[in-house]
Amino acid sequence: MRTLRWLMRLGIVALVLGALFLGLSLFFRDFLVEMWWFQSLGYEAYFWLRLTYRYLIFAAFTLVFFLVFFLNFWIASRFLGTAPERELPAGAPARRRYLQLLSGFRSGSLKLYTPFSLLLGIFLALPLYRQWETTLLFLFAPATGAVDPVFGIDVSYYLFSLPIYLLLFNEMVLALTMLFLGLLLLYWLESRLLHQHELHLPRGARVHLSFLVVLIFLAGIWNFLLQRHQLLSTMSHTPLFAGPGLVEMRVVLPLIWVCLVLLAGTAAAMIVFIHSGHRLKYLLGCLALFALALVGRYSDYLPNLVQKYIVAPNEISRESSYITNNIQATLAAYHLDKVETREFRLEDIPWDVRNREIQASLRNIPVWDREALLDVYEELQELRTYYKFTSVDADRYTVGGVYQQVFLAPREINLDELPPGVRNWINEKLKYTHGYGAVMTPAAQGGEEPMTWFIQGIPPTSAYGFTIAQPAIYYGLENYSYAIAPNDSGEQGDLTEDSNQVSHYQGTGGVPVNSLWRKLVFAIYFGDRDIFFTTKTNPSSRMLFRRNITAMIQHLTPFLRLDRDPYIVVTEKGIFWLVDAYTVSHRYPYAAPFEENLNYIRNSVKIVVDAYNGQVDYYLAESSDPIIRAYQRMYPGLIKNLDDMPADLRSHVRYPKDLFDIQIKMYAKYHQTDPEVFYKQEDAWEFPEVQQNNRNFRFSPYYLTLNLIDKDKLDFLLLCPMSPRARNNLRALCVAGCDGSNYGRLIVYSFPKGSLVYGPSQMNAVINQDTLISEQFTLWNQQGSQVERGRMLVMPVSGSILYIQPVYLKASARLKIPQLKRIIMAKGEIVVMEPSLEEGFARLHERLQEGAERLQRRQQRFVPASPEAPPDGGP
Repeated sequence: MRTLRWLMRLGIVALVLGALFLGLSLFFRDFLVEMWWFQSLGYEAYFWLRLTYRYLIFAAFTLVFFLVFFLNFWIASRFLGTAPERELPAGAPARRRYLQLLSGFRSGSLKLYTPFSLLLGIFLALPLYRQWETTLLFLFAPATGAVDPVFGIDVSYYLFSLPIYLLLFNEMVLALTMLFLGLLLLYWLESRLLHQHELHLPRGARVHLSFLVVLIFLAGIWNFLLQRHQLLSTMSHTPLFAGPGLVEMRVVLPLIWVCLVLLAGTAAAMIVFIHSGHRLKYLLGCLALFALALVGRYSDYLPNLVQKYIVAPNEISRESSYITNNIQATLAAYHLDKVETREFRLEDIPWDVRNREIQASLRNIPVWDREALLDVYEELQELRTYYKFTSVDADRYTVGGVYQQVFLAPREINLDELPPGVRNWINEKLKYTHGYGAVMTPAAQGGEEPMTWFIQGIPPTSAYGFTIAQPAIYYGLENYSYAIAPNDSGEQGDLTEDSNQVSHYQGTGGVPVNSLWRKLVFAIYFGDRDIFFTTKTNPSSRMLFRRNITAMIQHLTPFLRLDRDPYIVVTEKGIFWLVDAYTVSHRYPYAAPFEENLNYIRNSVKIVVDAYNGQVDYYLAESSDPIIRAYQRMYPGLIKNLDDMPADLRSHVRYPKDLFDIQIKMYAKYHQTDPEVFYKQEDAWEFPEVQQNNRNFRFSPYYLTLNLIDKDKLDFLLLCPMSPRARNNLRALCVAGCDGSNYGRLIVYSFPKGSLVYGPSQMNAVINQDTLISEQFTLWNQQGSQVERGRMLVMPVSGSILYIQPVYLKASARLKIPQLKRIIMAKGEIVVMEPSLEEGFARLHERLQEGAERLQRRQQRFVPASPEAPPDGGP
C-alpha cells in the first residue's frame, strides 16, 4: 500500500513536471525553433552571441543608472533625517502613507531606495537596449585612417561614436534632471522640517545639489561640443552641395562656442546662488545672456542675413573650399576616389571579321534581352506546370576551352500553378518540395536559326561538357512554404519517358523532426495540425523552412543590405546562389546622400547559399570597410576570408549592378572636381534614355565581355554609357571590372571634346528613318506577326562605338514565343540589319567604306582649281 502511494505521488510529480515542461516549451516555442534553425545552419554560437549581447548591454546600462540613482539617494540620506521625528498622526491614510514614504527616504531605507532606483534604471536603459547593436559597433569599431576636413577627427567617430554619444546625452540629461528634481524636493521638505526647529539644512546637502548642477551643465556643454560635429551632416545647401558652408563655419560654429561659454558661466552663477542666495542678479544676467545666445544659435535670422548679403553675391569664391570638401568626401564615401579616367580614342581602322579580337567580341555580345529570353525559357524549358523560371542571369563560363558569356536561369518549384484539385497538404508539403536543374544559353545567338542550349531538359543534359551532380533546388527566390523531406510518401523527382521518378532528400538542410515532441512544437509554430498527425515522417525527416534565400539571409544577418539580383552558379557539384551584401551608413561626414539613409556604401560581403542544403557562407570582400570589420570583431567566425571560397565559385564573383548604378549616379555629378565647374554643373552627366514602344527606357548598367580594360585579354565587366545633361550625344563610358585582378576597378572612358558620338536616342531616330528597315517591319507586321525591338546595346569595338539591337518576331496568336529574327547594327549614320552578328558586322563595314568613298568624291568636287602662275614681271 505504501509502495502504491509512493508510485502515485511520483506519477503526480512526473505529470506536473511534464505539464510544466510542456507549458514552458510551448511558451518558448519561437525560441526553440530559432535555436534549432540556427543550429542546423552551423551558427549556434552566433545565435547565442546575438541573444546575449542585447541583454548584456541592457544589464550594463541598467546597472549604471541604478548606481547613479542609488548612490545619490544614499548620499542624500546622510543629510536627511536630521530634523526631530514627529509621531505619525492617526487617521488620514493618504497623508499617513505620504509621511511613511518621506520617513523611509529620510532614514535611508535600502528597501525603498533599491527597488525605486532599479525601476528608474530599467526605464532609462530601455532606449539603449533597443539600440544595442549601435552600442556594440561603438565598442568594436576600428579606426578608418581617414579624417574629416574640418576638425581632423577620424571618420569612425562619426560612424560609430557620435550616434551613441547623442543617445547617451539624452539619457544622461533625463537621469540627472529626474535626480536633481527629486533630491531638490526631498531637501526642500527636510529644510521645512528643520526650519520648524530653527535648524538649517546641512552644508553637505547644498554641496550635493551643486554637484548635480555641475553635472547637468557639463552634459549641456558636451551637447554643444557634439553639435559642432553634427554640422558636418547639414543639408542646408542642397542641392548645390552637401555639408556645412561658410555660414555654418563662420556664423553657427562661433555661436555654438558662445553658448558653451555662457552655459559654463550660468552653471557657476547658479552654484554661487545655491550656496549664498544673495547673488540673484548675476544668475539672472547669465541666464539672460545664455537665452540671447540660444536665440541667435537656433534662429535662422543671422545665418540668413549672412547668406543673403555676404555669401550669395560671391557664392563661388565664398563656398569654394567647402564645395571641395563635399566633393572629396562624397567620392570617398562611395568608393569613387580611385576611379581611373582614360580617353577613348575614336579610330576609323579597317575591320576584318576574321580578326581574333573581332571574333571574340562577336561571340560574347548578349543579343537577347533578359525579359524576352525569360519568355523563351518559360515556354520551352519549364516542361511542367509546377516549375518556374524566376530570373535570367548573365555570367561567364569556359565552354569547350573558350571563355564565353552566357545566360542561365534556375528551374524553381511553383505550387501556385498546380491544378486546384491537386493542391492538398501532402502534395504541397511532402511531394512537390523542390525545383530541378537550370538552363544555359550563349549570350550571342543568330537570327533565323534554332536556339543553342548549353544546358537543357530534366534531368539536365549538355552537349558541351556540363554536368551537375545534384541539380535539385530546395532553396531559391520563390516564396517557398515549409516542406518535410525526406518522407515515406516520396518526393517528385526526375522526369522520364514512362513516368515520374520518386526522389528522397539526402541533404543536411532544415531541422530534424524525428520525434513527436518536435512535431508538436512545429505544428504549433506553423499553426498546422497536419505536421503532428502525419504518419509519413521517418527518423531521417527534416523540416525545411525559410527557404527564400533573401529572407533567410536577412533573418540571419539583418545588419546587411542585400543586392536585388542574386544569381546562380552551376558547378559539377550542384547549384549555388551568390548574393552581394552591402554595409551602409548615413553618417559619413560631408558626403552627399544618395537617399535618406545612405551616404556611404561598401560591397563588403559575398554570400554563397547552397541551393540543395541551404548552407549559408559569408566571405569578406572589402577588408577596408570599418563597419564590416566591427561586425567581424563582434561575431568572430561568422565571415570568412574570400580566399576560402571554393575556386569554382570564386571565378563567378561579379561586380554588383546595384552598387555600380548607385556609384554612377553619384559620379555623374561628382566627377566635376573643380569647384567652379561643379558650381556651374557645366559638365554634369545623366543616364541616356531612348523612346521605344511608346515608352522611355533609361539605360542601366549591363554585363559585357570585352578587351576594353586590357587589350590582350577578354574581361567580364559592367558597362554603362553616359550623356551630357539635357543632351542626346554620348559623353563617356563607365566600366567596372569583374575578373581577377581587374575586379573592382572603376574606369571612365571619356570621348574627345569636340567630337560627336551618337547617343541612343539619336541612333534610335536614325534606325527609325532607315527606309529598308521600315519596309521590312511593315511587311512582317502585315503577316500576322508582331515586330518587337529589344534593348539597345552600346558596344565599343576596335576604337569605334557600335549600336546593336535585336529584332524579335512574335505571333499574333495567344502563344507568343519571341523569335530572334534580325540584328540591327549601326555606327554613325550607317545602319544595317542582318540575320547574324557576323553578317551584320561585315555588311556594316562595307557600308562604311562605301560612305567614306562617296564622301571623298563629294569633297573633291569643291576643291578649287590651282590658280595659273602670274606672267613674268607681274607683281
